[in-house]
Amino acid sequence: MPFSDFLGALKDNPYFGAGFGLVGVGTALAVARKGAQLGMIAFRRHYMITLEVPSKDKSYQWLLSWITKHAHRTQHLSVETSYMQHESGRVRTQFDFLPSPGNHLIWYKTKWIRVERTREKQMIDLHSGTPWESVTFTALGRDREVFFSILQEARELALKQQEGRTVMYTAMGAEWRPFGFPRRRRPLNSVVLEKGLSERIVDDVKDFISNPKWYTDRGIPYRRGYLLYGPPGCGKSSFITALAGEMEYSICLLSLSDRSLSDDRLNHLLSAAPQQSIILLEDVDAAFTSRDLAAENPLTYQGMGRLTFSGLLNALDGVASSEARIVFMTTNYIDRLDPALIRPGRVDLKQYVGPCSHWQLTQMFQRFYPNEPVEESEQFAELALAVSQNLSAAQVQGHFMMHKLDPRGSLKNIADIIH
Repeated sequence: MPFSDFLGALKDNPYFGAGFGLVGVGTALAVARKGAQLGMIAFRRHYMITLEVPSKDKSYQWLLSWITKHAHRTQHLSVETSYMQHESGRVRTQFDFLPSPGNHLIWYKTKWIRVERTREKQMIDLHSGTPWESVTFTALGRDREVFFSILQEARELALKQQEGRTVMYTAMGAEWRPFGFPRRRRPLNSVVLEKGLSERIVDDVKDFISNPKWYTDRGIPYRRGYLLYGPPGCGKSSFITALAGEMEYSICLLSLSDRSLSDDRLNHLLSAAPQQSIILLEDVDAAFTSRDLAAENPLTYQGMGRLTFSGLLNALDGVASSEARIVFMTTNYIDRLDPALIRPGRVDLKQYVGPCSHWQLTQMFQRFYPNEPVEESEQFAELALAVSQNLSAAQVQGHFMMHKLDPRGSLKNIADIIH
């Protein structure tokens, strides 16, 4: 029976014309649609592999950079503007294009990878104010190696971008996040401390890093605490930054005066610090004073926020404190610190960083004016110490900056160094 005659017979059929036929056709189409959906679900389950990465994961920014590098043909872009500072101090604006939220196709190692970047407009990160995002990779097959390869390549790309730079982290809620853009590593010899002082601290840090088994064998907690104290501007923070660059470590900057900082949050942050990082607690005297001074004014000992003094002590070396950790603390007033905070176990090495000595002044002069004879550096040191015995490295550097290309002028106008 020809198909046209079959349709004609259905048309003349009173039951089909009354609607039963249309119901049957609709049911058949619904069943077919449902079957196709189930078939697609089964196909995805058995013949496709998916990887979802939320924006809170550490690899998220790495993967965005990887996608930018590989999604050459995508026409749906979003812009990320940054400011790059040159060594001269000049600031240049840089525009980086990222694949916008939506679907993108990438050809990677003989496979098509479908990349979907989604943004939840109704949900935002309360700490940064940015919408929650995720990126999903989908590929044919069941081999996970393609995703391991992508993650490894993204990590290596991120490390290459940070090569020769120091990453600064700051505490945002319960996690550490990069603060600004990675800084160019500061050479260790650019920070001139008293003779032998820099080498002493660097050797101690390197010895700690290279001997974890020594601590384990003796049942000693594998962590190290340092305290640099002395007048402001003498190079404490600058040295720690240069040390991080020398060790190829990042810096986790934590303010104990943060009013939102609690005992539990401090414990969590210290245990969740990125690997190969130095935790820096600057101006610890601003958060807590010694109990002797607090007796005169009880309110000062309570701290600036919800963090308690006992909570700080427990976080540094209590039962729940983390291992494999380097903590540097700085203060301008060591006499204001409670002895319990800086006892051995919490602070293993205390080092005074004071005003410039004769040797420091000669070294700084030679560094700024490398082509000048040594005799002039000696003359500068004597003249500077005649002006003041309490010159900070910041004052000396500021004086040199006023006479960048004029070593004679720095000698002639030495009296201006204290202004």
